[in-house]
Parts: sequence; structure tokens; C-alpha cells
Amino acid sequence: MSRRKRVFEKPEITDPRYDSLLVARLVAKVMGRGKKSLAERIVYAAIDRANEGSESVDPLEILNRAVENAKPRVEVKSRRVGGATYQVPLEVAPDRQESLAMRWLVNAARNRKGTPMHVALANEIRDASSNQGSVVRKRDETHKMAQANRAFAHFRW
Repeated sequence: MSRRKRVFEKPEITDPRYDSLLVARLVAKVMGRGKKSLAERIVYAAIDRANEGSESVDPLEILNRAVENAKPRVEVKSRRVGGATYQVPLEVAPDRQESLAMRWLVNAARNRKGTPMHVALANEIRDASSNQGSVVRKRDETHKMAQANRAFAHFRW
């Protein structure tokens, strides 16, 4: 029996402009120190900038494709067995896949020094939607790590 308290899920709130859950989560990832209006401005400007020059009617198509391309399917988790620590490959839950993809997008944009955040985020979204860039490289590294450690898959429980 678990000693933890029950986890009550909060109702998911969509963003006001696109009425999208994905954009609301991205705004929450970008937000720092409770400055939600600034985070919304950054995300909306990045989406508008990422869509410049594309013929798509749906403005969220590029963002959806970028997150889909950045999602990791498997990851490794450390498990301690008999004094030794093994990197055990595990499949990633869908919510965690989306969360990791957006976290990697935002962190990669933050690491692009010398450019405004909305420009850096737009560039990362555009790169990830075309299966390039540092976010896709990070996903591939995660998959390679899981592939290399698949001999320890029997330690998953």
C-alpha cells in the first residue's frame, strides 16, 4: 500500500488564442517566475515566426510536427541491482514524451545565446519540424543509449 497522498489531476486549460492544449503546455514551459503574459507573447511570436514562408493553413501544424519529431519513444532509467547500477531501457508514457519534447525545445532555444527568445524558439520549432537541429539530435542520443543498453531490459519492473 502506498504511503503517498492521492494525486488529483487538475483540469487542463487551453490557451486563449489557439484554444490548444499543446500551446498552453508550451507557455507553461517557457514561463519563468510566474510571468505568464510574457511567456504567451514569446510563444505566440515564435509560432507566427515559425509559420512565415509556409503555405500551411493551420498555424499549429509546424508546432505539432516539431513536437511529434522530438518525442522520445524509449529512455533509460537507472536501476540499482545487487550493488551495481544499470541503465535500463523503458518505454516512455505519452504525456512524458510530450513533456520531454517541449522541455528540450525550450532548453535548446534558451541555449541559443545572442538571439531573442521568440526568434530562438521559432528556429528550434522550424528545425525540429524538418527533423533537424539539437532537439532531434537529443532524441536520437536517447534512443541510441536505450538501444545500447537493451541487454539490461530484463531488469525493468
